[in-house]
Amino acid sequence: MKRKERRARRKPMAEINVVPYIDVMLVLLVIFMVTAPLITQGVKVDLPQADANPQPGEGAPPVVVHIDRFGDTYLDLGNNDLLPVDQQLLYERLVDLLADAPATPIKIRADASIDYGLVVDAMVAAQAAGAPSVGLVTRPPPGPGQG
Repeated sequence: MKRKERRARRKPMAEINVVPYIDVMLVLLVIFMVTAPLITQGVKVDLPQADANPQPGEGAPPVVVHIDRFGDTYLDLGNNDLLPVDQQLLYERLVDLLADAPATPIKIRADASIDYGLVVDAMVAAQAAGAPSVGLVTRPPPGPGQG
């Protein structure tokens, strides 16, 4: 009888305990949920409101010049990486870009609270670089019931 008890105790356990794996997975999920919003890059811009129709997308995707509420200028070449620029560097980058793709439209996305002169300076730099068109990005005014 002692032999049977020994054999029963020595029987190998063939189950995998998955509770530690679930704990690790949940910790990683929480880490990713917390860090994902921090990874998003961008410039906070409060766009002016205007009742305008969207422009049709023709040809190459536009290059966007961002001007934030502090007057800092950034160039977005479409790879979600904003490059801080001054007037001279903005002009040089746009000249290089338009030499490769001359039909690329330029869009200026400026905060509503900044000095209008900064927007004009960005437009002048884009036109001097040879941009075929320079547009301003706005947001539509709130409709009825949107307050």
